[in-house]
Amino acid sequence: MTYIPNTPAEQQAMLRTLGAETIEDLLGAIPAEARLPRPLDLPPAMSEPALRRHEMALAGKNLNLDEALCFLGAGSYDRLVPSVVAHLAKRSEFLTSYTPYQPEVSQGMLQATYEFQTMVCQITGMEIANASLYDGSTAVVEAALLALGPGGRGEVLVSRGVDPQYRATLATYAHARGFTLREIALENGATSTRDLHAHLGPNTKAVIVQQPNFFGVVEDMPALEGLAHTTKALFVAAITEPASLGVLAPPGAYNADIVAAEGSSLGNPIGYGGPALGLFAAKSDLMRRMPGRLVGETVDDRGQRGFVLTLQAREQQIRREKATSNICTNQALLAVFATVYLASLGKQGFRELGVQCVQRAHYAFDQLTAIPGVEPIFDRPFFDEFAVKLPKPVSKVNRTLAKHNIIGGYDLSRTYPELGKNAALFCVTEARTRDDIDQLVSALKEAVQ
Repeated sequence: MTYIPNTPAEQQAMLRTLGAETIEDLLGAIPAEARLPRPLDLPPAMSEPALRRHEMALAGKNLNLDEALCFLGAGSYDRLVPSVVAHLAKRSEFLTSYTPYQPEVSQGMLQATYEFQTMVCQITGMEIANASLYDGSTAVVEAALLALGPGGRGEVLVSRGVDPQYRATLATYAHARGFTLREIALENGATSTRDLHAHLGPNTKAVIVQQPNFFGVVEDMPALEGLAHTTKALFVAAITEPASLGVLAPPGAYNADIVAAEGSSLGNPIGYGGPALGLFAAKSDLMRRMPGRLVGETVDDRGQRGFVLTLQAREQQIRREKATSNICTNQALLAVFATVYLASLGKQGFRELGVQCVQRAHYAFDQLTAIPGVEPIFDRPFFDEFAVKLPKPVSKVNRTLAKHNIIGGYDLSRTYPELGKNAALFCVTEARTRDDIDQLVSALKEAVQ
């Protein structure tokens, strides 16, 4: 434990040890223009008990997901998680494990990661998956960079129906790496095949479409894939709600080249928006170009089954221009949570998860759109999210809902201003009961009066 001197005498003794008489002597090498000429604008220091009370008071202003009814999705999803998930994933063998460079002492974590990769392949229908990435947005970026190749030049087409945060991350990388990024317009809430056809060209390296898209709309992925593959572009399926894979066709079924997804809702808590878990799966011919780590199965010199990191040297990502990616870690613990979660559900349970999301979301949609003044924005099939037009601004409606301990929908005017200030995106997962939905309907009736 590091000792921090507190008294003036102790601080003076430390300064003299460093060869300085005053703090100003110590900071003299820092240019004046880089220094703050006044004290920090902070309140006086608190004692530990006072600080704890202050923090609890601040935390008390939040709506607790264990008590509130959450109808907010937009990339983070409130899930029912079996108690076995945390019980197993938080075992010290997983909780304290670090990067498994030494397979002889890391077999447990390596096997868990191998099982994770296997399950990602099973739910996506793809041939190979890596050991995870930071989050869905960086997974989408890595898919684009893989498609662009070592030269990093070319054009990436991304649907405007892709999560706005993912598109913003893509734009940041496009600016820094020098590739061209173009957005494909929407028609009635879904990616326009006409606009995609008009933008495709010999320089197109990747086409990125989210399924279901940000509005919850189910895209016609086979039609979009067919257009994308009229060129040499790779077709990338982005997924923010993996529960949809329980009922919708997996990306492998419609010939996607890459799947870039967010997997945090597979057994992990929302945690104020993080941490997240990036899923990345692809066709096997892209194996050598995949970012991140890959765990493989092998046998030792006695013929016993074992697991190792494979196809890349230790810390290969730090070799700059020779690296496949600048991502040199993975979300191992979150991947273990996802693995235990998927194993606890099983194939039938995972399908039932998707069915419940669809049924409850459609019940909510029917009840909400029966309220005078609440109207659907798009006439398209959807999974567990849907967009509606409210008679009042979403921010005002959500404040009223909060008084009923309800977390309302996402304000679409933040990222889709063309829809107006009254457009809201509601999400209904398996965690919401019929009574929960009826409470939302009752509270919304009051909010829009």
